[in-house]
Amino acid sequence: MKKLGHMAGHILMVIVALLFLTPVVWMILLSLKAEGSSWFQSSGFLGLNLTLSNYSKVLSQAPIFGWMGNSLIVACSSTLLILVFASMAAFTLSRNPFPGSKVLFFLFLSGMMIPSEATLIPLYIQMKDMGLIGSLESLILPAAAAPLGIFVMKQFFDGLPKEMEEAARIDGAGAFRIWWNIFLPLSRPAMSALGIFSFIGAWNDYLWPLVSISNKAYMTITLGLPSFQSAYLQQYSLPMTANALATIPVLIVFILFQKHIIKGIAFTGGKEE
Repeated sequence: MKKLGHMAGHILMVIVALLFLTPVVWMILLSLKAEGSSWFQSSGFLGLNLTLSNYSKVLSQAPIFGWMGNSLIVACSSTLLILVFASMAAFTLSRNPFPGSKVLFFLFLSGMMIPSEATLIPLYIQMKDMGLIGSLESLILPAAAAPLGIFVMKQFFDGLPKEMEEAARIDGAGAFRIWWNIFLPLSRPAMSALGIFSFIGAWNDYLWPLVSISNKAYMTITLGLPSFQSAYLQQYSLPMTANALATIPVLIVFILFQKHIIKGIAFTGGKEE
């Protein structure tokens, strides 16, 4: 009975995986289909009339790689800032408490309950006053204030034994050296989870870049794709081709960091051993 139960579970997982893969396969097939041609013809792979001409058309008509480059700069820079500032703030709140630190941590947590839409106007005014509106800096700097990152890192630092810190202080190490040489190397699971989710969140962000960026040279991939698709409302192949190209970096990140993503989901869910 146990074997039948395991087999049924595996079959169910395969079916669910195929359901999730269906939109991806559909997107790829549409990107390889010549515009205006029927699905099933005598030529092509498995009876499908497939072509790579759509990819050359898209690359010649839209700066896909430029948009990807902007998104990559924003996502990598935002992730680096989040990891640095969140870990430093979490280390201070966890290991160097001060009067009002608990209240400050509560204020950080309360920031997680505020929807991003509610901060658009004050954030826009602040970036405009700083002269950064319309630049990539306006997309990178706000990401440094990540309440979730502070929460995740503080929870991890709270679980580390105090004896290591006390031994380091006896040896003459200061707060910065303890954070850099001891706590950061030990927090790789938490840093990996936070870094991956921060990168994906910055890559997929749409609302704030839509408000902040008006220059086409600084458009991210989430802004560039809708502007390209709006010119081909009556077509399907070229927009799907652009979407297929835009998913390549995300697929590469997933393939390279698949184990870290799974561990990160388990860690943020409180199941990390």
